[in-house]
Amino acid sequence: MTLKKMMAAGLLLLLMAACGGAKKEQHGAGQTDATDAERTERLKPRYAEGFSLRSEGGVWLVDIQDPQKEDEEGEMAEGAYRYAFVPRGSDLRAPEGYERIEIPVRKVVCMTTLQLSNFIALDRRDLVAGLTSTRHLFDPQINAQLKDGRTRKIGIEGNFDTEVVMGIAPDVILISPFKRGGYEALKETGAPLIPHLGYKELTPLGQAEWIKFVGLLTGNEDAAIKRFDEIEKRYNELKALTADVKERPVVFSGEMRGGNWYAVGGKSFLARQFEDAGADYFLKDDPHSGGFTLDFETVYAQAVNARFWRIINSYDGTFTYDALRQEDARYADFRAFRERGVVYCNLKSQRFYEGVPVEPEVVLADLIHAFHPQLLPDHKPVYYKLLK
Repeated sequence: MTLKKMMAAGLLLLLMAACGGAKKEQHGAGQTDATDAERTERLKPRYAEGFSLRSEGGVWLVDIQDPQKEDEEGEMAEGAYRYAFVPRGSDLRAPEGYERIEIPVRKVVCMTTLQLSNFIALDRRDLVAGLTSTRHLFDPQINAQLKDGRTRKIGIEGNFDTEVVMGIAPDVILISPFKRGGYEALKETGAPLIPHLGYKELTPLGQAEWIKFVGLLTGNEDAAIKRFDEIEKRYNELKALTADVKERPVVFSGEMRGGNWYAVGGKSFLARQFEDAGADYFLKDDPHSGGFTLDFETVYAQAVNARFWRIINSYDGTFTYDALRQEDARYADFRAFRERGVVYCNLKSQRFYEGVPVEPEVVLADLIHAFHPQLLPDHKPVYYKLLK
């Protein structure tokens, strides 16, 4: 081969290699884009109805609305809360109608233990700089942060200590706009107020999915996606166990308080939990999703023959059937009392509010074990146990 031909062949090989490399590089970029797109889709809520999100030009646009769409005092108009989450330090702007929030956040104030549960599940307790009530708080790290001042108490809803909040200088304050409120005073601190409406979701998976919202806010999207995927998989596996149960026991909930019995409607979160566990809530035909009060006679008429009775309270010592009877002698007339069907959780000994929002699959397993023990014979109850 002549030198000229050899040079031409070498040039051809170089061109082919360059084209191949370009194609490979282009393919790699395509793979990255596809992965990012898939990640974006996985971050979007599939069960939660209180928030929606989309990504546009490097900005996350987040819309928050009431999942129950109920008209009540402190009403939040649908779609009234809109935020643009932009990378911290960037010059990206928020579209018109959206409040600009830089992420990841560095300091957060939580109003509820449900909100706090997301930070605990993502192991981002370090970001929680302020809390309201610390009643029923079990988490050792948060308690340590409260003790050494890394986390501050800011008062309770309706009576916030704005000076403490301003001293914290949080990047955001997570609020519960349908509760007692007092948020106008917090606006004076200058920190953005962002509703966390997990407590208003009507399904356990919907509530748990707010971990994605907090994951996005804190820069822990991948951890949040992974955690929720695990929750969803196990929850649906357990739910499938009860799909074909032949006998669905009736269950009621609550106790007399101040002369009234507080109950929730048949479209509520609690009713859905019982349904997924293979039981029928005693007010399952009621069309409401919220709560209301009933007198004893009304509850008795509908629940006297119910097989199970769910009770959650704060009791000093060991709660027993005798203790329950001492509260109200009429309780002994319920079938669930006579046949030892009380499904119980003591808030003084269980980290209920810290764990349940992000562990709906554990709660479901507890309830299935109580209602249909043959389906999960080896399950060790965590939150709910049949009262002995």
